[in-house]
Amino acid sequence: MIGARKITPMFYVAAALLLTLPPFLVGPYWLGVGLLLLSWIALAQSWVLLSGMTGYISLGHAMFYGLGGYLTVLTWQSWPLWISLPAAGALAAFVALVLGWPVLRVRGPYFVILTYGLAELVKFVVIDIEAKLGKFGRLLMGAPPLETLYWLMLALALIATLATWYVRRSRFGAGLRAIRENEEAAETLGVPVVRFKLFAFAASAFIPGIVGGLMALRSAYFEPFQAFSPVTSFTIVVIALIGGSDDAPGPILGALFLIVLQELLWTSAPELYLIILGLVLIGFVLFVPDGVHGRLLRGKRAT
Repeated sequence: MIGARKITPMFYVAAALLLTLPPFLVGPYWLGVGLLLLSWIALAQSWVLLSGMTGYISLGHAMFYGLGGYLTVLTWQSWPLWISLPAAGALAAFVALVLGWPVLRVRGPYFVILTYGLAELVKFVVIDIEAKLGKFGRLLMGAPPLETLYWLMLALALIATLATWYVRRSRFGAGLRAIRENEEAAETLGVPVVRFKLFAFAASAFIPGIVGGLMALRSAYFEPFQAFSPVTSFTIVVIALIGGSDDAPGPILGALFLIVLQELLWTSAPELYLIILGLVLIGFVLFVPDGVHGRLLRGKRAT
């Protein structure tokens, strides 16, 4: 039997090598699809750092995504990109730290509802600020070329994947999984539960902040309803559930599945896309609860 630990490093290397090829082989349309794929991988990996490992299911990642995009837009052509993008991630992480102290005191469906509500609250605060400034959308001139954005997103997706892989095998990751299994027992055994949850919440917010900034540059237009759309949070959860597991390969497999489904249906039958996606999600929850990666691991152990 070949263990999962011997397979996964090869999987990461092969995936990384394949993802370096599109800028040299494909046109703008497929490069844009590749950029979207990388963005979902990065977002889903960041979600796994918190929700996959602790069991605290978050619907608030659209908030971090939108805040990162908003800061990038506000500082565009005032700050260099190498400052504004990390600052976008830092802003998202800071907001997560501030909000995490009260938010992480609740669990289960209350946490899900609270994170969704906070994301909507921040969205309407930004909309109100923009309305008072007389802005109902911001156009970005002179955005970087698509190839530059692709390379930046590829680096971000690799960093997010390596972070998930490392945390999953670290003492910190073991503490997060202990919180998921039984928070009270973990605290009794000496796991610093509050500190671990806060750090995981902030770490899971940093990547979406940068992704939001890059995607704002990709669209060259910022509109709060779109930037803070709850569809972003729901899609991240769908990818994580389809990919499965609390390890790095899950989000990659889930994002690939979603992008393929989207390309097959969005142009030919857009009215059926969300219906079929919903049916697929129901099917995975009922019949493949451990996701694609979990099913692959079970198959390897059985052989």
